[in-house]
Amino acid sequence: MLNTILYSLVFIFDPIKQSDMTINIQCVDKVGLVAAISGLIAQEHINIISMREHVDTDQQRFFARLELASKEDAQLLHHKLKAVLPVDAIIKINTVDEKKIVVLVTKEYHCLGDILIKNHFKTLGASVQCVIGNHQVLKEVCQKFDIPFYFISHVDKDKKVFENEIKVTLKTYKFDYLVLAKFMRILSSDFIKNFTHKIINIHHSFLPAFIGANPYRQAHERGVKLIGATAHFVTDHLDEGPIIAQNINPVNHTFSVADMMRAGKEIEKTTLSKALQLVFEDRVFVYLNKTVIFE
Repeated sequence: MLNTILYSLVFIFDPIKQSDMTINIQCVDKVGLVAAISGLIAQEHINIISMREHVDTDQQRFFARLELASKEDAQLLHHKLKAVLPVDAIIKINTVDEKKIVVLVTKEYHCLGDILIKNHFKTLGASVQCVIGNHQVLKEVCQKFDIPFYFISHVDKDKKVFENEIKVTLKTYKFDYLVLAKFMRILSSDFIKNFTHKIINIHHSFLPAFIGANPYRQAHERGVKLIGATAHFVTDHLDEGPIIAQNINPVNHTFSVADMMRAGKEIEKTTLSKALQLVFEDRVFVYLNKTVIFE
């Protein structure tokens, strides 16, 4: 009976695949780019389901996202697009239905719980390969969802040793993104450089306000009237990577630090969820330290 119910839920919530291929393009802007792209696609007898474009006029940068109904060889299509686009064009073609992720955690469960539930019911848009935690608090919940959990302690270890142990575990998996679901350790530049724009973090404040530790206490002491959360790509600069999604909630003088933290957890969960959806659907372009997002 339970299996029947779970199967029904998966069927109900499983997202409908509308396209066979997604293409993301960014390059220097020039006249005729849309015509060149759409013309090539038409020559290949491929139907365009959706095409979105944006030009950053300050940087003279062109961005486009296409969804195609096509079984065309992706490598061949990539080669043909290169021939009609500026030489600096960055072209990413995705034909895979589902991304693969590894999640890093510490003790807080709210973001991980949301990820595991959606992963279980096939609505995450990705498949969780494993969870790595620097505490064992969340091991049991991962076991309930049959997700491998690796405990790697940071206590009494040099950061380099700690991160090397994480790298050893990561080498046993193929994945597209690392998700820091309240992973309360600062990663080194040496670690981050291996995963450029592949590490997604949820920060418990509306950046650029209250960077670093204890943002809710900082917000309380400042007497803010809004608290928020920010999901961003991780870079060498703490909490300053390209922003993917943000959200806010109103607060007032009656809120204690604990009240702000409780309210903040809900914002963190929904903000991270939104950011992951955008990334997994190939809707996010990174340029300089900003993002262009086709929602």
